[in-house]
Amino acid sequence: MLYSFAFNMMALASLVPAALLPLRRAGSRDPLFWGLLGLAIAGPLGWALGQLSGSWRTNLSTDLWVGIAASLLLFALIAAFHRQAWRLTPLLMPYLLLLGLFASLFAYAPSEALSASVPAGWVDMHILVSVTTLAMLTVAASAALATFLQARALKTKRPNGLTRMLPAVSDSERLFERLLILSELVLAMGVGTGMATQYAESGSLLNFNHKTLFSLLAFGIIGLLLVGRRVCGVRGQIAARTVLVAYTLVILGYFGVKFVKQVLLS
Repeated sequence: MLYSFAFNMMALASLVPAALLPLRRAGSRDPLFWGLLGLAIAGPLGWALGQLSGSWRTNLSTDLWVGIAASLLLFALIAAFHRQAWRLTPLLMPYLLLLGLFASLFAYAPSEALSASVPAGWVDMHILVSVTTLAMLTVAASAALATFLQARALKTKRPNGLTRMLPAVSDSERLFERLLILSELVLAMGVGTGMATQYAESGSLLNFNHKTLFSLLAFGIIGLLLVGRRVCGVRGQIAARTVLVAYTLVILGYFGVKFVKQVLLS
């Protein structure tokens, strides 16, 4: 127990410097940024890999740390190729720090046993797809929130310190649209592998529980938004709000259900 607590705290502490990075003046995608981002990745990734050595643990804390590590890895990859993506740091890093705090607080939550009737390959594929979707939507939601804040600042003609650090509306919109397209494709794979897993376990393709319902709703909302952007030109705050709603549904399905089962009802 003490070992688990200590490593949770180390992983949590590794996120703090990157979360505080936007407080410095004249920030840029410089060696300090990459160094602190690398530290932020190392803590959650190391702890998650240590937790998962041997078999997948299904408790809430492990899922949170895996989601944090995957989101940071994807953010680092995007920041390396997208010239403005690093400006999402003021939104993304404090949010991931908050998730890390929850992961540390609920490290005691019990695990749920994986079904022995489901082929291991299908389970591994479903987990990989789910984690990838979560990471993509986390970064996309950060870009959508940046779009919302920037659009509101432009509308009210009241920019502030935070909005001056964020990407421009056009840059954020392009980024979250590309991530949404990829997320929709991966989420479709997630629904497919989830159906296959459910069929192997119970003989039915769909079990309309909360997780399935939230995932299908998010899939539908993202699809409608992508069509709306192409056909009707949905932009700005409306598009940003829609992305945030879809992300909230994914979070409720991915973490909320486990929180109820493993924390509130345990």
